[in-house]
Amino acid sequence: MKSLDFLLLLALLSLPDSSAVTHTLKYFNTASSGVPNFPEFVAVGMVDDVQTVHYDSNTRRLQPKQEWMKEVTADDPQYWNISTQNAFGDQQSYKVNIEILKQRFNQTGGVHIYQRMYGCQRDDKTGEKNGFDKFGYDGADFISLKLKEGIWDAAKREAEITKHKWDQDEAEIERLKFYLNQICIQWLQKFVNYGKSSLMRTGRLPSVSLLQKTPSSPVSCHATGFYPDRAVMSWWKGEEELHEDVDHGEILLNPDGTFQASVDLKVSSVPPEDWSSYKCVFQLSGVKEITTTLDKTQIRTNWGKPGVRGDGGEKHTLILLNTAVIAAVAVVLALVLVLVGVGLLLSTKNKGERWRWKQSFNPSLCFCFSLNDKRRRKR
Repeated sequence: MKSLDFLLLLALLSLPDSSAVTHTLKYFNTASSGVPNFPEFVAVGMVDDVQTVHYDSNTRRLQPKQEWMKEVTADDPQYWNISTQNAFGDQQSYKVNIEILKQRFNQTGGVHIYQRMYGCQRDDKTGEKNGFDKFGYDGADFISLKLKEGIWDAAKREAEITKHKWDQDEAEIERLKFYLNQICIQWLQKFVNYGKSSLMRTGRLPSVSLLQKTPSSPVSCHATGFYPDRAVMSWWKGEEELHEDVDHGEILLNPDGTFQASVDLKVSSVPPEDWSSYKCVFQLSGVKEITTTLDKTQIRTNWGKPGVRGDGGEKHTLILLNTAVIAAVAVVLALVLVLVGVGLLLSTKNKGERWRWKQSFNPSLCFCFSLNDKRRRKR
């Protein structure tokens, strides 16, 4: 799944800007086994990569994560109660399924994660729509639905039993197709309408800084505060983009809904007289690029005298987001996302839609899948 993650992310970044017309509704369910002090089951919903709802086995209550999500009661007063019941049903089903999978893979103890991600996407400009439904186990693909063909695709030998049984239930597949092609799209349109003031905001440029941990460390070009996340950062020498001695960081989500990213350049072999020919380029889809020249006087660093800028002069208060810190944060967030499925960061994109494993809270349809037989409860 990780390799698919990065390939799809790279593909997404090469696409033209579609943030204004393409919308996605995604749900993630995550069951865990052997993780101390962590909920056995967590479910998260997202619209256009913005978290909208949350449920876990500790609170046992579906809760809105955006103020505008409370408007859903105008269309369905029972939305929160029914969706909570659906999530609780999934919680019970997932607890059984993760034990089935442990037997399938001949496992006993240890940490294990079982996840589902499904939802839909619609292009408002072209009217094109598609749905997706994928299951994963311990960070790898397990089984997924081929929506057009109406069959399940087993990614592992251990999933063949499940594929055979689920393929036999044609009525259930038709109900699922109806949900992904119709009901999901309807709710996506409602959610986008509720949150259009924040979901439909236009591109926002970041502040860009040059950071360095020590004199021998790479120089990190760090951008924060941009929106949307369809951005590319690169280092250039003159008119040539650099690939060697360059390390690209991941795009991370900020608490305010904007994003941050970084790209490192190893400068140990760069002669001082050549520094001015190097530049960091930040490109946000549909927005003018930002260029930052490699300049020692502009680098923020925590080496040298405490509280003193690396250029040897001006004292100032500095919170240094160096590459080591950024990398550590990325690792922690990646682990949380794998466990919780809330992912706001690690994603697989399928035509603009992020991969992070999850499941649905629809007040009219909820599918509780049993890996051992064909039983799936429609609520």
